[in-house]
Amino acid sequence: MAATKFMLNKDLKLNEKLFDQDVEQRATRDGFGDALVELGQKDPNIVVLTADLSESTRTDGFQKKFPERFFEVGVAEQNMAAIAAGLATTGKTAFISSYATFSPGKNWETIRTTIVYNNANVKVAGHHSGIMTGPDGATHQATEDIAITRVLPNIEVFVPCDAIEAKKATLEAGKTLGPVYLRYTRDKTPIITTDETPFDKAKIQTFWLSENPKATIFATGYMLYYALLAAKNLEAQGINVIVANVATIKPADENTIIELARQTGKVITAEDHQIAGGMGGMIAEILAKKHPTLIEFVGLQDTFAESGNWKDLLKKYKMDETAIEEAVKRIIIRN
Repeated sequence: MAATKFMLNKDLKLNEKLFDQDVEQRATRDGFGDALVELGQKDPNIVVLTADLSESTRTDGFQKKFPERFFEVGVAEQNMAAIAAGLATTGKTAFISSYATFSPGKNWETIRTTIVYNNANVKVAGHHSGIMTGPDGATHQATEDIAITRVLPNIEVFVPCDAIEAKKATLEAGKTLGPVYLRYTRDKTPIITTDETPFDKAKIQTFWLSENPKATIFATGYMLYYALLAAKNLEAQGINVIVANVATIKPADENTIIELARQTGKVITAEDHQIAGGMGGMIAEILAKKHPTLIEFVGLQDTFAESGNWKDLLKKYKMDETAIEEAVKRIIIRN
């Protein structure tokens, strides 16, 4: 392909103002709230439960529009999961919503036994994930939630990159029969996609293309933005890469993972999560079995993060675009 100033994949109809200083920003939790209302309008069997966090998890819009289908269970996350599983047995599609440290964190065993083991039609929405939760500190920064959900049989795991994709992922979850984990963040992040960008839960999409790429960056959630910034910066230095959006952690798109790893021979994973057991772990497991490849992991390195501004935390824990650039430079000289 011919070199261009920006190598965003034009076929995906991405946000052309992505790299502008005034790029539009919204929280992924906003997309979740928008989708719940739309689902509620289309399907009378949609019910929503929350654990005393309706405004923070953006379930308040559904609550106002469909109060008879909204259940406030209070600070009782295990009860919330069990009630949702019971509602699912009556034909309802239940969404449960809380901070990810509490659900699926605190109520993991109840989710495992009452929802996942029974293949109940319940969608677990985990909010305030990652060190992006910032000032609330380690107790509220869910950085293990991908690991503890993807390990469960029969569950699907979605991590949208922006508010628009969050809405699409939520709508997709509403159509999916069986348990789903949806991961959202608190603060506003840049809009990467558009309404016209296709969403296919079964496919990893390549957002950044380049000629003769030296490495493939797999990114999930809002970290995709930092991976794209890194790719743009690296291009200016004569280092071409591929950037892929991993919006679905489970089921994994093994074919695309192997294809992109084979194309470059070097892989970097980027996520706001512990590097153990997260998206990077998923990719490493697949490649170790089917196409051994050199990998660098960008994420939280087996530690808790402190309290602070989330952008400062990304820099401190080496998870920002500079850290991704450095990971690319390290791996391209490895043999």
